[in-house]
Amino acid sequence: MHEKLSVSASRAALVGLGGVGKSQLAIDYAYRIRDKSRDTWVFWVHGSNAARFEQSFREVADQVKIPGRTNPKANIFKLVHNWLRDERNGKWLLILDNVDKADFLLTPQSIGGEAQEGGLSSGSSPPLFQYLPPSENGSVIITTRSRDTALKLVGASDIIAVEPMDKRQALALCEKKLGTQSDKSDIAELVAALEFMPLAIVQATAYINERAPRCSVRQYLEDFHKNDKKKINLLYYDGGHLRRDWEAKNSIIVTWQISFDHILQTRPSAADLLSLMSFFDRQGIPEELVRNQSGIGDGHGSLETNVTNSKESDDDDSISEASVDDGFEDDIITLRNYSFISITTDKSTFEMHALVQLATQKWLEGQGQLEKWKQKYIANLCTAFPPGKYENWAKCQILFPHAKSALTQQPKSEESLKEWALLLYNAAWYAWQKGSISDAEKMSVKSMKVRKKHYGKDHRDILSSIAMVALVYKLGGRWKEAEELEAQVVETRKRVLGSEHPDTMSSINSLSVTYKHQGRWKEAEELDVQVMETSSRVLGSEHPSTLTSMANLASTYRNQGRW
Repeated sequence: MHEKLSVSASRAALVGLGGVGKSQLAIDYAYRIRDKSRDTWVFWVHGSNAARFEQSFREVADQVKIPGRTNPKANIFKLVHNWLRDERNGKWLLILDNVDKADFLLTPQSIGGEAQEGGLSSGSSPPLFQYLPPSENGSVIITTRSRDTALKLVGASDIIAVEPMDKRQALALCEKKLGTQSDKSDIAELVAALEFMPLAIVQATAYINERAPRCSVRQYLEDFHKNDKKKINLLYYDGGHLRRDWEAKNSIIVTWQISFDHILQTRPSAADLLSLMSFFDRQGIPEELVRNQSGIGDGHGSLETNVTNSKESDDDDSISEASVDDGFEDDIITLRNYSFISITTDKSTFEMHALVQLATQKWLEGQGQLEKWKQKYIANLCTAFPPGKYENWAKCQILFPHAKSALTQQPKSEESLKEWALLLYNAAWYAWQKGSISDAEKMSVKSMKVRKKHYGKDHRDILSSIAMVALVYKLGGRWKEAEELEAQVVETRKRVLGSEHPDTMSSINSLSVTYKHQGRWKEAEELDVQVMETSSRVLGSEHPSTLTSMANLASTYRNQGRW
């Protein structure tokens, strides 16, 4: 910042997420300038709307005692503009804070006689931004959440991206707010949980300090990690002002939701994309799963209008596809401009802050849109996630973190529940193949329970889920529980599918393996013989499945010493 602003007549824009500390950086820079040069004027101008912009100009006029400023007919903007241009008045730094919408600065305003709504007067005048003159004596710092807004006010090379604090900075801020009494490991865990966001850290420490000694960092963390509802409640706390503008919200959730509302008003399809992305794991969100995000019912206002009727010409189809592609790219730009998403190095996946995802879901809940976008997320992921066979492992590996996120996103509608169960079944199969017992058990058991509730008791999907749970139990050495489930599957498949059906023979073979691991060789032998004879009769003696069943029986004989 110092490098960019050390040049005469310089301007720079600090751009970043709401609550990331843009205004604080500007304040700190202003203090450094005053420490170096006590003669330098520092002016703070609020840029949230025209009325506050005008009020700030009046305060500047009072601060430097501009003659004629109290005249009701005076053009206060022109008076301040002329003062700033006059190099005899000395050096100055002007901070234009919280400019998230630049339109009021860039369009001609009303000036003159009677006061108008918004604090301006009747008549015509240049855009307000022109009243901030380039001056050899002055520099301007602009803070905004929107890169698009920044580009309207400064050049691209004059934009400074403000990221969350690093660990060292976050720890220092937290310790400053809490004092030295708190456990350092707890503080480190707290700032990591809050993703090193300054406003969230100040908010949390204010909450802890207000409730001390009955609340500690450890207790806050325990509450924070209980569930999303408790986490949201803590993040809604409006405390710890951090030298923020009185109009600014001190709750980081509310701060972001103001930006969500603006995106919804200005580009609804980008709000749709943000809504869908909020359900995925925060890292590695694949473009292919979110590109056609508006394919569910009525979105907030989506790209559906770009989809052509099937009767239209190929040329029209091509135009429509290009329009959709352009629309998607514009949506990505919008969300990136607000720092809500970032693009990874491979350019085809996206990342989000977990707290932004949580804030988005809470915002959707308030709009009655949460369930709809959850269903869209599940449908997209269910379609994309393949069975966990070896040849699919590369794709499964990419999508598995998102399937894990789906574990806590159980939908309400019956159709979506069935998709959710299928997604978890396929993901459980992959987890089982990779030896991840905990994930495989959670996914397979949830899938089984949903299918039992929504399908008939003999439905093949229920039996597949029961068999999957049995496989997971065996992986964890829970042989007795696995045996009970597998015996149930064998009995039902024999009755429903017949003893010669491949699924029946597969389940018999699986039960045989369970017997063997319990040392019950005689019972395993009976099942191995049954499978071999059925396979020979149905498939032929030279079929690979028949040969495999022979090898299994031979192994059973060997383990009994029957050489």
